[in-house]
Amino acid sequence: MIRRAGDDHQTGMEASELELPAVARLAPDLRARDAQVNQLVHAHHDFIWRLLRRLGVPESNVDDATQQVFCVAARRVADILPGRERSFLFGTAVRIAADSQRSHHRHEQLEGALDERVGAQPNPEELLETRRRRELLGEVLAALPLELRTVLVLFELEQLGKAEVAELLAIPEGTAVSRLRRAREEFKVCARRALLRAGHGRVER
Repeated sequence: MIRRAGDDHQTGMEASELELPAVARLAPDLRARDAQVNQLVHAHHDFIWRLLRRLGVPESNVDDATQQVFCVAARRVADILPGRERSFLFGTAVRIAADSQRSHHRHEQLEGALDERVGAQPNPEELLETRRRRELLGEVLAALPLELRTVLVLFELEQLGKAEVAELLAIPEGTAVSRLRRAREEFKVCARRALLRAGHGRVER
């Protein structure tokens, strides 16, 4: 109970009577916004995490980068059009990944995440080989321009169709396919170089 000033402390009013109309109207809006943000996180967190990792964000920073993406989404949730949630998050993730690379300049830390799920417990030799393969993939992906790396990751690793990739990149399907062809060619070149550096000797073309 909140007392009225000047009423000899005899009468009072409930706290709810003091609630400002604007605040009362805001409460449902805030709850709706929080629910929308939570839905975005549940639906797209894993995709954004993998995307950031495969676009070159170091493993030690990928959790923070993922959080940045959804913080941006939370601030701009009112601007996200229905049905365009994934596109918004994708564009934000690409920008944050690019910023991360410019900030660190440490390509040797990049490890490609294949997101493999191994059923049986591997022995130490298998663990070492898996790590080497991931490091090699990370090195090759890091050598690609961001434009080519992005389309390759979406097509080959995320297994998205060309129509969805074109939509995410906001480019025509023909451009997406052409870019994928260039990315595959460049990937092969970079892979040969990486294998040679890793001491695999002569690598077949």
